[in-house]
Amino acid sequence: MDDARDLLAERLGAQPVRRIFGGGYTLMEHWLVELADGTRAFAKVAVDEPTAGFLRDEHRIYSVLEAPFLPRFLGWDDDGARPILLLEDLTGAYWPPPWRPGDIELVRESLAEIHALPPPEGIPELVPSDLHNWREVEDDSTPFLGLGLCSAEWLERVLPELIAATDRCDVSGEAFIHLDVRSDNICIGDGQAKLVDWNWASVGNPRVDFAFWLASVSLEGGPSPAELMPDAGDLTAVVSGFFAPIAGLPPPDGAPKVRAVQLAQLEVALPWAVDVLGLPPLDR
Repeated sequence: MDDARDLLAERLGAQPVRRIFGGGYTLMEHWLVELADGTRAFAKVAVDEPTAGFLRDEHRIYSVLEAPFLPRFLGWDDDGARPILLLEDLTGAYWPPPWRPGDIELVRESLAEIHALPPPEGIPELVPSDLHNWREVEDDSTPFLGLGLCSAEWLERVLPELIAATDRCDVSGEAFIHLDVRSDNICIGDGQAKLVDWNWASVGNPRVDFAFWLASVSLEGGPSPAELMPDAGDLTAVVSGFFAPIAGLPPPDGAPKVRAVQLAQLEVALPWAVDVLGLPPLDR
């Protein structure tokens, strides 16, 4: 594999300053680089086929959209194997957690801006089959039960209602949605929340963005999901049902760290669904 330092210099004329570790859950490389004019930029470098696909999907958004909630798009190079995306350097912005007073409201405002925009052409429509759900647990409960979050008896008792609640909830819609709202994809600067990592952007129900964000907020010491979204209703089954069938699986190619964060979010989302839907208390 070519060294990312050489790729950045040869293909973009960018001088690598340092590699940034800890961002995201894939094998994607992240670098702070200096451009020919002396300004600094943030570079994302694909390392394999999955991360190359993620970057191409993300570039589709930056190539057609400029908005306050986005980092500025600075450059793109795709050699067919290891694409590179150059964005505004946001390392000086504030990256939660912790969530300071006013931060959550700024994220709400940015999400409202995103959802009010006409969706860019060419991005996919979100349909129920795009999201993992409780029917997958019904088909094979072993990975979920292996997490130790509940007993098999409890699952058998509540699974029909979790599936019914999922079926009642329409995730489709006409709004432009991010579909991967988490703190590692959010920073705050100059009174504006900016969102990064746009490879899952879709057209769908805007309430999905907000509902999926809330488990991570709670994990990071912020308000509970019930406090931030008291009207979540059947969406709680959708959120918990997304994580339930996959948190206990081996990690997917290109994202070795993702299962741990999915499990942590499920540990918040499942009790949320139990409470909102009036299900029997979790029994381990």
